[in-house]
Amino acid sequence: MRYLIFILIIGVLVLGFPLQAMADPIRNEISNGSNGAEQRREPLEKFWQGVLEFWQKMIDWFKNLWYSYVLPWLQNIWQKIDSFLEKEVEKRKPEIKEEFEKEKQEMKEDIPEVSKSLWQRLKELIR
Repeated sequence: MRYLIFILIIGVLVLGFPLQAMADPIRNEISNGSNGAEQRREPLEKFWQGVLEFWQKMIDWFKNLWYSYVLPWLQNIWQKIDSFLEKEVEKRKPEIKEEFEKEKQEMKEDIPEVSKSLWQRLKELIR
C-alpha cells in the first residue's frame, strides 16, 4: 500500500510540473493575442521533448539500478537456492531411483488390466 501511494505521489509530481511548464508559454501567447498554430505548436514540441528526455532519464536510472544492485542480488540468491537444491537432489537420488522402479513395476502390472477392460468396453459399445 505504501508503494502504491508513493507511486501515485511521484506520478502527480512528474505529470504536474511539466504541465505547469507547458501552460506558462500558452498563457503568455494568449495574453499577447497571438493565435497562430505555429506559435502554439512550438511550446508543445518543447514540452514533449522535455517529457521524453525525462522518461529516458528515468529508464536509464532504472536500468542502472537494476543492473548494479537488483540483478546481482537476485543472482546471488539464485546461486544459493541452486546449490541447496543440487545438494538435496544428490542426497535423495537413490531414494528417487527406488521409487521410480517401484512405480514402473506397478505400471507394468496395471497396464494389462486397464487395456483389457478398455478393450472389453469398446467391444460392448460395438455390440
